[in-house]
Amino acid sequence: MALQNRHDVPGSTLSSFDNADKNEEVQVPKNTTERRLMARIDLHVVPYLCILYVFAFLDRVNIANAAVFGLRKELKLTGVQYNTALTIFFVPYVVFEIPSNIILKKLKPHVWLSACMFMFGLVTVCQGLVHSYSGLLATRFFLGFFETGMFPGCFYLISMWYKRTEAQKRYTFFFSSTTLAGAFGGLLASAIGKMEGMRGFRGWRWIFILEGVLTCVVALAFFFLLPDFPERSKWLTEEERVYVVARLRSDQGKSEVEKPIKARDVVNVFRDWKVFAGGFMYFGMIVPAYGPPFFTHPQQNAGYAYFAPTIIQQFGYSPIETQLHSVPPWACAFAFAMLTAALSDRLSHRYLFTLLPTLLAITGFIILLTVHHHPRLQYAALFLVVMGCWSAMPVIICWFSMNLGGHHRRAVGTAWQIGFGNVGGFISTYAFLVKDAPEYRPGYGVCMGFCGVSIMACAAYFWGVWGENKRRKRERMIMGGFGGEGDLRTEFRYQL
Repeated sequence: MALQNRHDVPGSTLSSFDNADKNEEVQVPKNTTERRLMARIDLHVVPYLCILYVFAFLDRVNIANAAVFGLRKELKLTGVQYNTALTIFFVPYVVFEIPSNIILKKLKPHVWLSACMFMFGLVTVCQGLVHSYSGLLATRFFLGFFETGMFPGCFYLISMWYKRTEAQKRYTFFFSSTTLAGAFGGLLASAIGKMEGMRGFRGWRWIFILEGVLTCVVALAFFFLLPDFPERSKWLTEEERVYVVARLRSDQGKSEVEKPIKARDVVNVFRDWKVFAGGFMYFGMIVPAYGPPFFTHPQQNAGYAYFAPTIIQQFGYSPIETQLHSVPPWACAFAFAMLTAALSDRLSHRYLFTLLPTLLAITGFIILLTVHHHPRLQYAALFLVVMGCWSAMPVIICWFSMNLGGHHRRAVGTAWQIGFGNVGGFISTYAFLVKDAPEYRPGYGVCMGFCGVSIMACAAYFWGVWGENKRRKRERMIMGGFGGEGDLRTEFRYQL
C-alpha cells in the first residue's frame, strides 16, 4: 500500500489507500515520471502561494516601517494606541479562520484567495490615506478581515497536494516567505522612504499606497495563476489527476473534495482532544514570535515582526539605514528554517524539530532577560529568537495538519490551529509595556513561558499520536478492517 520506490520509471504503480483492500493499482502516466510530475506541481503550487503570502505579510507588518517614517507623529498616537492598532487586526483574523476555509473549499482556491488578496491590497492603500487614529483602527480591522483566509487557506491547499513525507520542505519554504517578506519589506521601505514629501505625502503614506497598489495588480493576475485542489486542476491531464489523487490517498486517505462541509462535520473535528493540543502548540509560539524587543526607546513597545525597524533605530541609524539593518535576522531565519525542514523530511520525523528550535529561542530570551547594556550581544540574541521561533512554527503546522486526513478534518483543523494560535497576537502586542522599561523583564518572562506552553503541548501531542499508532496496530492485528475516514481509519498511522 506504499508508493513504489521507482520515481523515475514511467508506468510504475501505486496501491491506493482506499482501494488497497481491492488490490487495485494506479500507474504513473507513461509520458512522465513521478519526479517530473512533482516538479511540475512544485512550480504550479508553491511559488504562487509564497508570493501571495509575502504580500499578505508585507501589508500586515509594513506599519512598522511606516512608524519609522512618521506615522505615529502625524496621526498623534499616544500611549498604547499604536499597540491597539496592531491588536485590532487579530480580532477578525482569529474569528473568521474556519469560515474562510469552508468558503475556500466551496468557491475554489483561485477565486477566494485572489479576491481576498485584492481586497486587503485595497485596504492597504486606504491605510495610507487615513488622517486619524480612528481611521487607522478601521483600516487595520478590515485588513485582518480580508487576510484571515490567507495563511490557513494556503496551508490547507498545500497539504492537499503533497504526501506527509515530502510536505515539510514545502510548508517551511512557504512559511519562510514571511521572513523574506520581512527582509524585502526593509529594502522596499528604504527605497520608498526617499519619496518623502512627493505630491505632498509623507514617506509613510507612500509605503502603504505603493505596496497596496502592487498587491491589487498581482491579485488580478493570480485569479488566473493560483492552483486549485488536485481533483479540479486544469493543468494536469486526466491520467495525471487520477495518479496524484491516488498517491495522496495511499498516504492520507480519501479526500472527499466534492462533499460539502456541514456544521456536524465541524463539531466532529473537535471531538478529538489532539485537535486542541495542535492549537496550543502554535499558540505558544505566536507570542514569542511577535513579541520580543531587545532594546527600545522608553516610549515604545516592541516585537520583531512589528517593531524591528523601531528597535534597530536605537543604534542611532537614519531611517533608511534602519530599514537595511532589519534584513539580516530575517535572512538567517530563512536559511535555518529550510535546513530544519530538510532534516525533518529526510528523517520523516517532526517532534524533535519542534523542540530543538524552541529551545534555541529560549536561549535567546535568556540572554535578553539578563543582558541589558551590550547592544551587539542583544542583537545576536534576537537572531536566536527569530531563527528558533520561525523554524519551529512551520514544523508545528505541518506536523498537525498533515496528520489530519481528508478535506473536512484538514480544512477545519488547519483553520482552528491558525485561528486559535493567533489569539497570542492579542497578548504579544501588550507583553512589553512602557512601565516595564528599560529591562522589560515581565515581557521576556511571558515569551519564555509561552515557549514552555508550546513545548508541553508538542509533548502531549507526540504522546497522543504515538499511543494511537500503537493502539491501532494492536487492534488491526486482532480485528482487521478500515473503520472511519481519513486519519480516523484503523489503517492510518500518524507521523511522529
